[in-house]
Formats: sequence, C-alpha cells, structure tokens
Amino acid sequence: MNIITATILGLVEGITEFLPISSTAHLIISSKLLNVPATEFQKFFEVFIQSGAILAVVFIYWKIIIKNKSLLINIILSFIPTAVVGLLLHKVIKGVFFESFTLIAASLFVIGLFFIIFEYLLKKKIVKTDKKIIQMTIVQALLIGVGQSLAVVPGVSRAGAVILTMMILGFNREESALYSFVLAVPTLLAASLLDFIKTDPQLIFTGNNPLFLFIGLITSFFSALIAIKWFVSFLQKNSLSGFGVYRIVLAFFTYFI
Repeated sequence: MNIITATILGLVEGITEFLPISSTAHLIISSKLLNVPATEFQKFFEVFIQSGAILAVVFIYWKIIIKNKSLLINIILSFIPTAVVGLLLHKVIKGVFFESFTLIAASLFVIGLFFIIFEYLLKKKIVKTDKKIIQMTIVQALLIGVGQSLAVVPGVSRAGAVILTMMILGFNREESALYSFVLAVPTLLAASLLDFIKTDPQLIFTGNNPLFLFIGLITSFFSALIAIKWFVSFLQKNSLSGFGVYRIVLAFFTYFI
C-alpha cells in the first residue's frame, strides 16, 4: 500500500458507505484492481476507515441523535442482531466471505433486483411507504436489525439492507435513509473496535501503516459528508431503481473479472 492507494480507498469508502451499493464490495473490488495484496493489514484498513464515515454522520446528525431518546432506543435494538451475528461469524466473514467474488457478485445482483422489483410495486401502488421513524415499534426495530445483519455478506450493503427492510415495513425512502445513517454509528464503530482488538498491534503500527490509516480515515470522512448530503437530496426526487441497475451491472463486472 502507498499514499495514493490509501487515498483512493478512503474516497471509495466514504462515497459508498451510505449508498445502497455495498462499500465493502467496492473496497474489495478496488483493492483487486489496484493490485493491493489481501493482507491482514489490508483487511483491517478496510474496516478501520469506516470510522471516518462514522464521524461524518455524527458531524451532521449529532443534534438529532442526542435529542431523540426514542430514536436512540430503537437504534440500540436494531444494533443487537447485527452485533450477535458479527461476533459469531467474525472469522467466517474475514476468512471466507471477503475472499469470494462469486458471493459478492451474487449479493450485488440479488439485492439490486429486489430494489427494482420493490420500486415497481411502489410505482404501481401495490405497496405503500408512508411511515416515519417516530412510528417505529420495538418489533420493527429488531426486524431492521435482522435485515442489517445480512450485510455481513459483502455485496449486500448495510445501507441497502436497512433501507430495503424499512421500505418493506412501510417507511418512506428519506426516513429509511436517515435511520440507516444513524444506525451506522454503533454498527461501524463496533466493527472497527472488534477488528482493532483482534488485530496484532505490531501489524497496525509497523512502518507507514499508521499514516495510511490516517489518510484513509480523513478522506473517508470528507467524501462521506458529500455523499450523505447528495443522497438525501437525490431521494427527494428519485427512486432506488437506478441503484438496483447499477448493482446488477457491477455484479456481472465483478463475476467476469
């Protein structure tokens, strides 16, 4: 790894983390295209730079997070299923899921297809999405957490899984996106901390590795700020079908390369 690679991967993380297109898949694909070896440090780097995206959410939404107690309770409930799955499957996630491009391609394709089908049903008024976060029940919060837990599979997309689950439960796009942003804070923070604990400190602090981590974190933070604001504006006038098409195209690209 070098400074340019760390910068590119930081930008990829920040731009894709809160879009329903799977930041993990994009990081793995980008690393492959950049010929970055799949070392233990590289895997840690890809998880650690998510901290920059976390800071971006806190920077934008800290008032909403602090003042809304019911939101905080629901976020905790939604986080629980993901935490359980993440702890139980940590070794499988890093050692198996991250190595399978076929699995990544399949995940990109399936969730992309779900987006297109659901948006079609929404357009035909077969389903409705008119609920707001304030109406969320305990059961719904837990179901959203179950949906998010599917994102341990690269290509599913944490944001995509949360948004799709919430829309299926009747929440509108904007509210679903906002909830996915805030839910990212404990989820990504826990993932980063778990990876930090399980990674050899010598691996992290060897040579220029601390510099690469810092560059990745900073670029992730600033690119995430831009991506979040753009996505909120986009959802006010557009559906998620375009992301579904993009995911399917990327799935074929990933599979054949």
